[in-house]
Amino acid sequence: MSNNTGICEIALFWTACGIHVFLIDCGAMAFAPDKPIIVQSDRSILLETENPAFEDARDCLASFAELVKSPEHIHTYRITPLSLWNAAAAGITAESILQGLERYSKYEVPQNILAEIQENISRYGRLKLYKPANGPLVLESEDSMLIAELLNQKSLQPFILGSQEMKRILVKPDERGNLKCALIKIGFPVEDLAGYVDGAPLAMELRSKTLGGLDFVMRKYQKESMDAFYAGGTNRGGSGAIVLPCGAGKTIVAIGVMNMLQTQTLVLTTNTVALRQWKEELLDKSTLTEDQIGEYSGDLKEIKPVTIATYQVLTYRKTKDGPFIHFNLFDEGQWGLIIYDEVHLLPAPVFRATASLQARRRLGLTATLVREDAREDDVFSLIGPKKYDVPWKVLEKQGWIAQALCTEIRIRMPEDERYRYAISDKRTKFRIASTNPSKLHLCEMLIDRHKEDNVLVIGQFLDQLKVLAKHFKAPIITGRTATRERQKLYGDFKTGKIKLLIVSKVANFAIDLPDANVAIQVSGTFGSRQEEAQRLGRILRPKKASNMIARFYSLVSRETCDQDYSVKRQLFLTEQGYRYEILVEEQL
Repeated sequence: MSNNTGICEIALFWTACGIHVFLIDCGAMAFAPDKPIIVQSDRSILLETENPAFEDARDCLASFAELVKSPEHIHTYRITPLSLWNAAAAGITAESILQGLERYSKYEVPQNILAEIQENISRYGRLKLYKPANGPLVLESEDSMLIAELLNQKSLQPFILGSQEMKRILVKPDERGNLKCALIKIGFPVEDLAGYVDGAPLAMELRSKTLGGLDFVMRKYQKESMDAFYAGGTNRGGSGAIVLPCGAGKTIVAIGVMNMLQTQTLVLTTNTVALRQWKEELLDKSTLTEDQIGEYSGDLKEIKPVTIATYQVLTYRKTKDGPFIHFNLFDEGQWGLIIYDEVHLLPAPVFRATASLQARRRLGLTATLVREDAREDDVFSLIGPKKYDVPWKVLEKQGWIAQALCTEIRIRMPEDERYRYAISDKRTKFRIASTNPSKLHLCEMLIDRHKEDNVLVIGQFLDQLKVLAKHFKAPIITGRTATRERQKLYGDFKTGKIKLLIVSKVANFAIDLPDANVAIQVSGTFGSRQEEAQRLGRILRPKKASNMIARFYSLVSRETCDQDYSVKRQLFLTEQGYRYEILVEEQL
């Protein structure tokens, strides 16, 4: 590093802190101190939050780069092949990306970044998949050398029939999805223009008022996400993921898409309670009737023009190696649209089934595309590119989701538990630290502090939750709680009949408890970022009182693996701009 470069870096640090430093001599490097971003040769991008151009630069970066973290003063983004392919799929050109970087960058954009952006953007669309009126699927490129290279790729051999004129590869009809997955793994995303079956028609309209008499109007960002998915009804639309925060109305976006397409629809969701909430929303926000909506779960097996199924029933099989006996649901209805709720949780067997469903329109809904198994590229290939994404803090600022304060409270373990912890293996250590009995006293303090609020106590370990339920004489919901009982307890919580509810991880996803404003997490699933985000999401629904702040507490055993995993769980939320206040028990 040259002296001049080092001086420039120091000046930038001071500038970010609000101290104005003017440097004239920065060597040959161009320097524009009033601009908000620095593009670095390791593909990372730094964005100053206090800069007047922050919001415009943020919107620019969000279209082609992945947010890595967003603490108070400097946000970090990263350019990846997948982020650029998502941008290309949305119609964003390399030229517009480079213009944006030049417009907001303090320094010249490194040459390797310029080259990588142009290279990766150009890769999307070099291969096009389409279906002639007669004949098999065709993978086409103007680059005959690329076709020759692909024909000699062993990983592609199971999916192809041969080639035509070294510009086209004939693809087996049922291998459309598998081919796309194999190609993205070798760095060649496919622009899928093969189109979709229309499905059986289904006439429906959106209501102007809900069944409860409230006005129902789509929000601006909901309309934008629907339009991004639909893409005017062309083959460039019809498949992809919508990423919106918990509480932002992803179900309403899906209902809007159904209204656009007017076709029979299969909805896949996480559990039976979520399934029935979907049904309630469809009846409340659209003209669909009870007779048109079917439930396909462990309790019922109905197939109707709109059928809502759970991932659990779809992945059920009688033996470990037996067939998935309910997969025929994908073929029994004349589906023109399949909706994957919480698509970041999509089970591997449903991924495999989706590979053969590429002729159906596919909509994925999620608050985060983060997958702990790193299969984001499979979501891109099999569900479709990311079509729309809004940062959580943006919708919070606009008032569409509740403002939330996050607090981690670190508590010591009793001496006898510390000894057990010290001599245990890694997995047992985690359980001992997570179920620290001292957390009970801390829960007492917090629940007493929030006795006028609507409080959820959420945890991973059932024994721990049962102790808490007995101590507080509070109802508890676990995976063993019957669906009817769950719905009754959720209903009592919504109406205010009960103010405290103990819940296991079954409440992580797709549960609508709009008045919950305090969550106390007593234990979690190792370092799961998506779980932390979903648990905060339980309290992010907009509140009746506009000034009501949601509080999220995470109780952690000090100087244990519980504390280490807590840091990992918080990553996604800190990347979204949430701050964790760290307290020790003595500070309460």
